[in-house]
Amino acid sequence: MTSIDESLLLKTAAEYGVPGPVARELMARTRPCLYLVPHEQVPAALREDARPAARTGGLPALPDGVDLPEPREPLVLSVDCAALPPDVLDIELPADGDLLLFTEIEYPPESSVVLHVPAGAATTERSATYESNESNGEAGQVRVYEPRTLYPVPGLTLDSDGEVGPRTRAFLDEGGANEGANDGAGAEDGAEDALDSFEEAVLDMAFGGQRPGVCVQLGGFSDSWDMAPDVGELVLFVQLAGQAIDYNVFTMNLIVGTREDIAARRFAGLQYDQQC
Repeated sequence: MTSIDESLLLKTAAEYGVPGPVARELMARTRPCLYLVPHEQVPAALREDARPAARTGGLPALPDGVDLPEPREPLVLSVDCAALPPDVLDIELPADGDLLLFTEIEYPPESSVVLHVPAGAATTERSATYESNESNGEAGQVRVYEPRTLYPVPGLTLDSDGEVGPRTRAFLDEGGANEGANDGAGAEDGAEDALDSFEEAVLDMAFGGQRPGVCVQLGGFSDSWDMAPDVGELVLFVQLAGQAIDYNVFTMNLIVGTREDIAARRFAGLQYDQQC
């Protein structure tokens, strides 16, 4: 799984004025993820050896006898599971084969479907047109987004809404108490700013550079715009920024499920949330 050497973590914490015990508590609030990004967003140190593992848009390739899921939502993401770095995520994805995600990213979808195409299955690329029973005999047309190749980069995510540990709370409270002895404003904010800056530095460090603001993310904690859907037993399966699929679409699309359903490939039990 994605991790950071403790000596580097503590050195970075010291640079931001964050005590070592607080830094260790921070790591307990993280979960690993995989960012799927275009080649130019892969950190420079990893770019030469980067190998593609996913694609946005395009047309789906399905085995014979497997129909496009109804209703006909666009294909927004294809993931080559065998090309993902092993032992990074803390959710269990298939070891091989392709995951295909069909959903609507521009408006709330009628459905969201994830299909797993087994490795070695003979497949045929399907057309964007299909026979429709609701258009007076005219052929229907599925939206096809521009294909873009994506590369996996391990990273860390932070549960920013979760309970902080006792040492972190003491650090924040102590900052406020110290300032109260002076002019009554700003020290607690200063401690919070230091902690926020340290958190950002840690997450960027885990990525190997500045994390992408617009991307596809597998696993980890969600970076939702509204109420986070990964709560209780639900964990993030995939998060797609609309602009990662189409530059003109400003939505955040999140799919969550239980660890058990994800591991057992019971993708029909996944839940979808679109935020604007």
